[in-house]
Amino acid sequence: MSALAPWIQRQLSHLLRQQGHAWLIQGPSGLGQYELGLALASAWLCESPTPQGACGQCQSCHAIAVRTHPDLCLLMPETYMLDLHWPLDEKAQKDIDDKKRKASREIRVDAARQMVSFSQTTRSGVQGKVVLIYPAERMNTITANTLLKTLEEPPGNTRFVLTSEAAHLLLPTVRSRCQTHTLQWPEPLDAQAWLTEAGLDSKEAIALLRASGGRPNDALRMTQTDGIQAKHWAAFPRSLHRGETGILSQLTPAQAVSLLQKLCHDLLALQVGAAPRFFERQDLPEGGTVRSLSAWSRSLAQEARTAEHPFNAGLMLESLFSQAQKALRRPQ
Repeated sequence: MSALAPWIQRQLSHLLRQQGHAWLIQGPSGLGQYELGLALASAWLCESPTPQGACGQCQSCHAIAVRTHPDLCLLMPETYMLDLHWPLDEKAQKDIDDKKRKASREIRVDAARQMVSFSQTTRSGVQGKVVLIYPAERMNTITANTLLKTLEEPPGNTRFVLTSEAAHLLLPTVRSRCQTHTLQWPEPLDAQAWLTEAGLDSKEAIALLRASGGRPNDALRMTQTDGIQAKHWAAFPRSLHRGETGILSQLTPAQAVSLLQKLCHDLLALQVGAAPRFFERQDLPEGGTVRSLSAWSRSLAQEARTAEHPFNAGLMLESLFSQAQKALRRPQ
């Protein structure tokens, strides 16, 4: 079991002192929803739990580590399951391997129905069963309604951990059946120390933590998954202003929209006399007006709705680049 970030460990210890069969862990992305949810589930299932969480040594902890625990049920989009190395059921994996369909980005209703059956079968251990749902806002209305009865009156000793980056999108009937824990923002020094322990040098950690809006998990993903380094981030605004795509060309449409929203935010902040949040002031170009940048912000918000399902990813990236160029033009 890998060591938890210090701000996650503190919150885990707090949750383990509480009562309740269903917890909703909510907060902005990049603060460790998944890590805290899995750590809480692991502690509930552990054969020798401590006030700090699972022991990491028992048969239960080993089964979770190798993704085979019979008393742990995960409800995730198939894309998340694959990214986090959790096994899909045989039929789903075969359909995806045979290219009959793509991995789902939503939590499928079939998975919720399997969860209901899971909760009704006899547990293999003495600690009960746990259902982990991440991210819970990826349940559509049908999936969420399938969950409700079991969430309200779980059979046997079944407990739930729902984690969400957008809890306002959940059905009120789901939220009302859970106790809520709002994730705490880490102290900057804690986050920087954690990033350096993960392999970043101190300057890179500070720069990427700023680029992610203070969200350490997002900062780590930027460098490890997206391949973005601090120097690429710093150079991007001015290269875009010069008509160069820079790091934009290596991102997915959803990632590109997120990056451009951050740039648009900071340029608008400068226009109204506020400090930028994601970029250093000296890295931002002069260009655009409150009117053009506001229009660009609205356009990016519209693009974000379909960024994960673009009709043509290449054309969408070209369109995003064109919109940025238009918004950044100097007034005549």
